[in-house]
Amino acid sequence: MTSEYMASEYASPDYTTTATAPSPVLDLRRVCKVYPGSPPVTALHPTDLRVEAGDFLAVVGPSGSGKSTLLNLLGLLDRPTQGSYRLSGTDVATLTERDRAAVRGRRVGFVFQAFHLLPHRTALENVALARLYVTPRGAHRQADAARTLREVGLGHRLDALPSQLSGGERQRVAIARAVVNTPDILLCDEPTGNLDSATAGAVMDLLAELNQAGATIVVITHDPAVAQRARRRVTILDGRLSETACLSEKARLSETAKSGRTAGGPR
Repeated sequence: MTSEYMASEYASPDYTTTATAPSPVLDLRRVCKVYPGSPPVTALHPTDLRVEAGDFLAVVGPSGSGKSTLLNLLGLLDRPTQGSYRLSGTDVATLTERDRAAVRGRRVGFVFQAFHLLPHRTALENVALARLYVTPRGAHRQADAARTLREVGLGHRLDALPSQLSGGERQRVAIARAVVNTPDILLCDEPTGNLDSATAGAVMDLLAELNQAGATIVVITHDPAVAQRARRRVTILDGRLSETACLSEKARLSETAKSGRTAGGPR
């Protein structure tokens, strides 16, 4: 991680307002998704999920478990069949498609496995385009994009096309694009799926630093190593969610218990 990124991490993007918001960022109550057919297919059974500001949540499950369905619902790319979904206190079920698109552009950041960068646009232009939802002024968009790229360690690659970037660099551009609008929630769909283990670790380090700065992050993954980097985990299987204690948290509790026994001596 560059010193430039570390120096500016807490200055911008500024997540402090989101971190102190009284409402949870995500609040799902009995949300389910059923696809019509003969017979109908229940992709997500009635689900409750609450994600507070500053959480780092991993949703873990195999292919076909319902991860993509949940991601689409959280990102306002689909509507639930039943249930209530509030995003930072807003009941998104009541919004028109136009309003949902506006909320999605301003308040949700997406990071995808396949990067989804425009191939004939530079890194700077790819990130600046995300600012169209917020400001019509091109100069401001460019400045914001350049600042955010510097923060993710790519200040020296502003004018590079995606074809000139490594896989890790492309994912950093995608992350910069996702956070440039200071979203309420960052949704990451298999963000390390196309990366080697070393590069994947660096990307997860970046997400961890963003979380430490106050960003609220949900990572969808099938990789246990990625899930272990999160503070909190839920498992999804056959469309059903269940909370899982993080191994790191178990280890911390174990170490605390051992320290207590050592400090207290034999009883």
